[in-house]
Amino acid sequence: MSDATNPGEPTRPTAVDPRLLEILVCPVTKGPLVYDRDAGELISQKAGLAFPIRDGIPIMLPDEARTLAD
Repeated sequence: MSDATNPGEPTRPTAVDPRLLEILVCPVTKGPLVYDRDAGELISQKAGLAFPIRDGIPIMLPDEARTLAD
């Protein structure tokens, strides 16, 4: 059986190392982050930003973050 992803099939979020999650903080506020596994994001409630996780790597750049809706 192949590990290749079928085109058109939704991709599952990639797991992030729990040890990494323990040390990461929001680059804007230096506050805590909440891991949203289903969305594949790290959420900073204080900053109102959601940082994407791509291929298991958190992208902690404010320019790459999504603004949370109120």
